[in-house]
Amino acid sequence: MIGYRKFYGVICLLLLLNAARAFAYAVRDTVPTQGEAVAAGEVLVEVNATDKNAIFEKTAKFIFTVNNTTATDQVGKISWILKSVTGEKLKEDAIDVKIARGALGKYNFDIDRDDTGFYNIDFMINVSEYDDTLHKAFGIRPEKIKSDYKRPVDFDAFWETAKVELSKVRPEFKCILKPELSTPSRNVYLIEMKSLGNVLIRGWLTEPTVKNKKFAVILGLPGYQIELPPVFGEDRDVAFISLNVRGQGNSRTNVNTRAEEYIVHHIENKDKYVMRGVIMDCIRAIDFIFSREELRHDKIFVKGGSMGGFLALATASLDKRVGLCSAQSPIFSDIRSEVTEVDFPIKSIKKYIKTQPGLTVNKILDNLDYFDVKNFAPNITCKVLMSIGLLDNYIPPGNDYTVFNLLKTNKRILIFRDLGHDVSPKYIDLELAWMHDEFGLFL
Repeated sequence: MIGYRKFYGVICLLLLLNAARAFAYAVRDTVPTQGEAVAAGEVLVEVNATDKNAIFEKTAKFIFTVNNTTATDQVGKISWILKSVTGEKLKEDAIDVKIARGALGKYNFDIDRDDTGFYNIDFMINVSEYDDTLHKAFGIRPEKIKSDYKRPVDFDAFWETAKVELSKVRPEFKCILKPELSTPSRNVYLIEMKSLGNVLIRGWLTEPTVKNKKFAVILGLPGYQIELPPVFGEDRDVAFISLNVRGQGNSRTNVNTRAEEYIVHHIENKDKYVMRGVIMDCIRAIDFIFSREELRHDKIFVKGGSMGGFLALATASLDKRVGLCSAQSPIFSDIRSEVTEVDFPIKSIKKYIKTQPGLTVNKILDNLDYFDVKNFAPNITCKVLMSIGLLDNYIPPGNDYTVFNLLKTNKRILIFRDLGHDVSPKYIDLELAWMHDEFGLFL
């Protein structure tokens, strides 16, 4: 039997997959660790920020290491190009280097920046027998980052109306045991319920086969166009709900678009936009938890990555029954500033606009203001854990930091300086331990 931690890690990865192609963008770090064999005849390079999070007050500091195991001296240049998150070139410089055969060279680079925010930097090495480019990023006083855009004055009223509409829909909860999927230690149930607009949504509930016990609940929310499966494991204290919101996975009965069209489904009308219903699907899942006597109503942990991170924060904002919230690289963060910074979802939106006479980017943005994570953040009261990757090419780290800075509750953010739009196993481990600690459970 595979342990709970492994299954939990798998579902975290599924939750984080996002819109366009969901790939891990990792930076090449090739210098061997201590004790690792080095093959003769190689040039091995590594660049690291001196701060573990690559966060600085004013001057970003990097160390470029070159390990020359070849039989010849390596002569050439190490250069760098500093860029904004939009790709604008801000500064560049280079130094001459000579690394003797069998020698290790270390070079310090200090980059001064006055403006608060995040920056990308490319380091290039061009020597006798080796050329390479390494991508890095860093932040300058990110705790000072603020959005330039205001929250709609009727934001709370808009979502209160949605919740009232949801309350008028009979949920018709169903929980169907699936013996063919169950294990000796875990029962698997297909769950069904009616959500906003009388839309049928589905998901999976897995519970320990422990009798006369109430279970804390992890509600896992999906990434963009990702189908969440049942989650197994050996944790006797926790039930897991993997929710497939409308238009995703096994919840396509009423909404069934092509993947690239999902993000723009009814986007021209904020009252009909697919994400309005999707967020209400998450609220309905909380209702389902409260309908089950074996589930702890006071220990609900909502989590997700990418679109799932967006949904986790929105759910925690709108429903105070949520006890803990974890969001990994949430999309839809400070949306208006994304227009010139990222391809997704802006590229899909602009493509859609061309098919709709009279529709403009500004009209779309006026609607998306009601779905911006930064506008949900101030209303969250439960404890929040977040993570960002500084090399994220789908959601700039500064956008998610804008959201983090607007949280008024107990909060913590983990920064992964060499990750993109993916999740670190370290975050998964911490997230799991954090939940157990906060809920008073045992691993």
